[in-house]
Amino acid sequence: MSQYNSRKKAFVLLEDGTIFHGKSIGVDGTASGELCFNTGMTGYQEIFTDPSYNGQLMVMANAHIGNYGTNLDEVESDSVKIAGLICKNFSFNFSRYGQSTSLFDFLLKNKIVCISDVDTRALVSYIRDNGSMNAIISTDSLKSIKKIKEKLNKVPSMNGLELASRVSTKEPYYFGKKDAKYKIAVLDLGVKKNILKNLAKRNAYMKVFPHDSSFEDMKSWNPDAYFISNGPGDPEPLTNAINITKKILESNKPLFGICLGHQVIALANGIKTYKMHNGHRGINHPVINLKSGKGEITSQNHGFAIDKDDTSKNKNIEITHMHLNDDTIAGIKIKNKKCFSVQYHPEASAGPHDSSYLFDEFIELIKN
Repeated sequence: MSQYNSRKKAFVLLEDGTIFHGKSIGVDGTASGELCFNTGMTGYQEIFTDPSYNGQLMVMANAHIGNYGTNLDEVESDSVKIAGLICKNFSFNFSRYGQSTSLFDFLLKNKIVCISDVDTRALVSYIRDNGSMNAIISTDSLKSIKKIKEKLNKVPSMNGLELASRVSTKEPYYFGKKDAKYKIAVLDLGVKKNILKNLAKRNAYMKVFPHDSSFEDMKSWNPDAYFISNGPGDPEPLTNAINITKKILESNKPLFGICLGHQVIALANGIKTYKMHNGHRGINHPVINLKSGKGEITSQNHGFAIDKDDTSKNKNIEITHMHLNDDTIAGIKIKNKKCFSVQYHPEASAGPHDSSYLFDEFIELIKN
């Protein structure tokens, strides 16, 4: 456990020159990406393996990370997707029943640069005030700060950045029981495993297609419905996914989109998207369902949103859900089509399950 004892000095360098100091955990080196924060008190393993976080440095707002270890059943993809981790108190020891391992070993195995003992309260406040920005975390000496700044200057902006191709499956694959009642074609822009699990337990069999598939590829499987997944990056460069969505809408087959999929459906209907000041990331975001009048506590992870004015003016769109903190659009339905989408994650694990009914509504669309 030499990594435990060495605790090398480390730091976070923001693109505006601000530096926060901390200590290294495990892997030496540097990691770069867009800096963002998550407010969840649990679910750190699901966060770290969520493909939607590809290319991002994760700041955990909760003070203690790692205290319940990791478990093989609690991953959203086949590897850690965050670029690096920043936290306050890192628990090398953990307490949990069952087949669990430490978060330290999990991050070490995945070669993730991680630093702790950072004043994350101050860092999160800084991002909230100044907006998300690129950053580098490093265990190198501050003497080499000039070279590190040069590296940071080369990190691309998230605006206009296409990342779905990095996390999408390379080959189609199947999920669920072959004799299930419903067949759903999934366009993988970075799909989370728990989305597929939620559909499978509702009697769906899925074929998951790569991001660069054609509509004809998907249609040839003769699905009952289509799903467009979550994923990382800016939605605007995803021209293939947008064109597929237009063709699905023309076919009038049921269509459901989550997060990035929601943004792609909006773009296919002429609604602009924009990069948010610092995004929504956590498991405690309040949303109002405008159809039922009920509030929902939701899990969210997005740095882009759909334009409210564009959506309100579009006569083919019904706004179904709104975020209660900042009045951004959280859900839409396409009028006269079997299509709806949400900006949040009804499959949340760990997280609130207030919105799991959306999977039932999707299945009802297929039934009808």
